[in-house]
Amino acid sequence: MSKLKIAVQKSGRLHDDSMRLLKDVGISIDNGKDQLKASARNFPLEVFYLRNGDIPQYLKDGVVDAAIIGENVLIEKGNGIATLEKLGFSSCKVSVAVPKSSKYNSIQDLEGKRIATSYPNTVNQFLEKHNVNANLHIINGSVEIAPNIGLADAIVDIVSSGSTLFKNGLKEAEVLLKSEAVLAVSPLISSDNQDILDRLQFRLQSVLKGRRNKYVLLNAPNEKLEAIINILPGMNSPTILPLAKDGWSSLHSVINKNEFWEIIDELKANGAEGILVCPIENMVI
Repeated sequence: MSKLKIAVQKSGRLHDDSMRLLKDVGISIDNGKDQLKASARNFPLEVFYLRNGDIPQYLKDGVVDAAIIGENVLIEKGNGIATLEKLGFSSCKVSVAVPKSSKYNSIQDLEGKRIATSYPNTVNQFLEKHNVNANLHIINGSVEIAPNIGLADAIVDIVSSGSTLFKNGLKEAEVLLKSEAVLAVSPLISSDNQDILDRLQFRLQSVLKGRRNKYVLLNAPNEKLEAIINILPGMNSPTILPLAKDGWSSLHSVINKNEFWEIIDELKANGAEGILVCPIENMVI
């Protein structure tokens, strides 16, 4: 029986979030300590635990069929590899950072400067786009120390909270790209494994839609229903059920979590009462 081979980061936050997502889509994985490969008990899938930077080559060579990988790594090393789905976690930026004492006005200030980075392809593309010439020092590891030891005038590296930059006397000056975890596919995937990947992607989409939305139940007087329906469009339209209390109805709908508090404020202002908000485990549409 054919099995889909999927790569995930061997350790770190991206690994933890990836394994949590696979668990949320109902896949049980027998994962012993320090294993490099593990099989799922209830889905035709094998997980390969690899270094994040090595995953693009494994995809290109067809050693794995798919991967959960940082978009920034795919942009740097994964030319020709297709992205199927953005997964909504492990968000970060790839940014230019300079010493706090530096005067930085625009990307042109990097002309002729020394830039330390682990992302030479990404940086070169960015500099070429802006017609800037700079000298790159390729470093694997603690890039942020380079300006302090006189190796570089600026760095390009991943920025999440910015605390590492702050500790090293640096400030973010320019954002090259924004990144999150993505589902990527090998150009050499077989048709049988593509069918399995399609099934996995359907599950992922259902869980991700659930994570992005909340289920809302509320009570409202019937004379306020039209105004509230305009606030709560739902997937098609809200579900409306009559209450035992005369002249009142219960409305059920789905709202995007990013608009949650603004919508709740509007609902209250338009007469909604007894608002109940529930998480959504899956949304199958």
